[in-house]
Amino acid sequence: MSTQPEHIKTLIIGSGPAGYTAAIYAARADMRPVVYTGMEPGGQLTTTTEVDNFPGYPEGVDGPSMMVQLQQQAERFGTEVRIGQITSVEFNEIPGQPHKVVADGSKELVADTVIISTGASAKYLGIPSEQRLRGGGVSACAVCDGFFYKGQEVAIVGGGDTAAEEASYLSKICSKVTMLVRKDQMRASKAMQHRVESIPNIDVRYNTEVDEVLGDQVVEGLRMVNRLTGEKEEIAITGLFIAIGHKPNTDIFKGQLVMDEVGYIQTQGKTTKTNKPGVFACGDAQDKEYRQAITAAGTGCMAALDAERYLAANES
Repeated sequence: MSTQPEHIKTLIIGSGPAGYTAAIYAARADMRPVVYTGMEPGGQLTTTTEVDNFPGYPEGVDGPSMMVQLQQQAERFGTEVRIGQITSVEFNEIPGQPHKVVADGSKELVADTVIISTGASAKYLGIPSEQRLRGGGVSACAVCDGFFYKGQEVAIVGGGDTAAEEASYLSKICSKVTMLVRKDQMRASKAMQHRVESIPNIDVRYNTEVDEVLGDQVVEGLRMVNRLTGEKEEIAITGLFIAIGHKPNTDIFKGQLVMDEVGYIQTQGKTTKTNKPGVFACGDAQDKEYRQAITAAGTGCMAALDAERYLAANES
């Protein structure tokens, strides 16, 4: 490791909509932000083919192009974007004192402020046909992508509240929703179960799993298997939504930041402040409710403003 750590005024860990928005605001406030992109530069949106619900794009935009534009905007104001990963952190308890960080396993940094925007990763089933058709009809966000399947037949996998809510949402725009629940009952609340069961165009299949997603370039069907009988059945669908949860990318902060039982970073009140002074969290790393690009961008703005105020208050 280098003997003299590099000093950074504002370090942003992660490069999705939250990270780049934080960078735009921080750079304009002369905070000289440095962004470490992480292993998935651009975040989850780089795996999304069409983004139709982000303001300012009347014709829509594909996810990778949008993230390139956000990066370019951040760089225009002086943000330094580094392709690399933060591998360890040591957050200081004392207000005004810098935080120790290691990048790519060897490069030592000290940062006056740290903005965490590492996002969350959707959980997938892991079968080859599902992975192959991600972006071709397989999605982990019904609210993001359901519009593209208006009037069509789709399926959703999951039995929790999120799956039930997304099945209900899809039922309003799709002609039929087949819901695959792995066990003999849902994990969702009773109220959500009753709602799903009362919707006529939702077909709930209990004790049922995905055997194969059918289609070459796009989803054309689904082969299901009954876990009790082993019986297989094929249905024609154009979209498959996976709703089995998300995992926040926050493992390296465990033991230093307050998190919930899943790993989402807890922030204070309506701010992005964590339990460590000068450390802020935004985007899907701390938001398990909305998980949208626009809400992530909003909290990125908040984190930069919180960091700017923190720096001003601790200037000697």
